[in-house]
Amino acid sequence: MLNIAGHQFSSRLFLGSGKYGSSQEMYESIMASGTDMVTVALKRIDTDAPADDLLDALRKANVKLWPNTSGVRNAKEAVFAAQLAREALETNWLKLEIHPDPRYLMPDPIETLKATEELAKMGFIVLPYIHADPVLCKRLEDVGTAAVMPLGSPIGSNKGLKTEDFLEIIIEQSKVPVIVDAGIGSPSHATKAMEMGADAVLVNTAIASSKQSIETALAFK
Repeated sequence: MLNIAGHQFSSRLFLGSGKYGSSQEMYESIMASGTDMVTVALKRIDTDAPADDLLDALRKANVKLWPNTSGVRNAKEAVFAAQLAREALETNWLKLEIHPDPRYLMPDPIETLKATEELAKMGFIVLPYIHADPVLCKRLEDVGTAAVMPLGSPIGSNKGLKTEDFLEIIIEQSKVPVIVDAGIGSPSHATKAMEMGADAVLVNTAIASSKQSIETALAFK
């Protein structure tokens, strides 16, 4: 069992909720994958609507909802988004994403460290998306991160573990769970991450953009 901040997970595969053709396709893929937790961008949730297809599908799947701050550009925006997410979804779990460049979605290490420290003090369980930087990971540990989520390669690239050498150092040194996030394009990439000693992986594009998303989700299980 994987333990993050005192919460037990039976699956070491986490999923994203973007890029699916429909909420139904997302729901069926989630069920096929066996995942316990799915991340969803706060900007995609309509909290004022009496019914939200995305939210309804996620709740139907009976998985832990894991809001993320995709779209924010700095620590100040991230803290504001986190507070909205906590109120809207009644959870203090947060996938922290700060990427000022909307094209490549590279995480800002300085703003991420700043936001993690502030959010941890506010009682959030923070899991930040970051570059595969061993020094940054230790700094994040020092300020109270619940886990670290270094990228394998750029988001949506499906290129696998291009940061393998740095991931090995992070995994060796980390005192918190290491979740490889971004770039995992096939079950073999996920397997390699686990063989290296990662605690879990997060997958989105490889499943959601597949012509057979449900079958692909099952292959990752």
